[in-house]
Amino acid sequence: MAVREIVVVPHPVLRAVAKPVKDFGLELQRLIDDMIETMRAAPGVGLAAPQVNVSKRVIVVEYEDPEAGIPHVLYAVVNPKIVRFSKETEWGVEGCLSVPGVIGEVERASEIVVRGYDRHGKPFNLRTDGWVARIFQHEIDHLNGVLFTDKAVNIQRVSPELAAEMDRV
Repeated sequence: MAVREIVVVPHPVLRAVAKPVKDFGLELQRLIDDMIETMRAAPGVGLAAPQVNVSKRVIVVEYEDPEAGIPHVLYAVVNPKIVRFSKETEWGVEGCLSVPGVIGEVERASEIVVRGYDRHGKPFNLRTDGWVARIFQHEIDHLNGVLFTDKAVNIQRVSPELAAEMDRV
């Protein structure tokens, strides 16, 4: 496993639509392992393959909040697609490892259903809500060349310390 460089705006891979994964072999396994290590080193709670300069439809999400009753979760999702959005939405402040020093408020569906494949090619559906749903929406946007700043209001430049706290989506 290796920590990879996280690309930042205006790198062109961040605006490209990522390509679907067809091969679940060793190269994909290395990519997922590297993405998990890179996300943790950043530190962040989610990372999309384009953020490490790989135009493939792969995301990793890791989060826990014992105080809110959210146990530790780690997902590696290949070819993820949101197949259902709730009508209810929530506003929340987001930052991004690929847009350092910037935060903004983004409206997201409060509950989603994601369809995708695990790292070994087994299909699954995942229903999630709240903060974890926000992370998934943010990372899947990356696969479509969309940055949180495209959807955000009240965009602000912030101190490096605050940016480090907010660059966790």
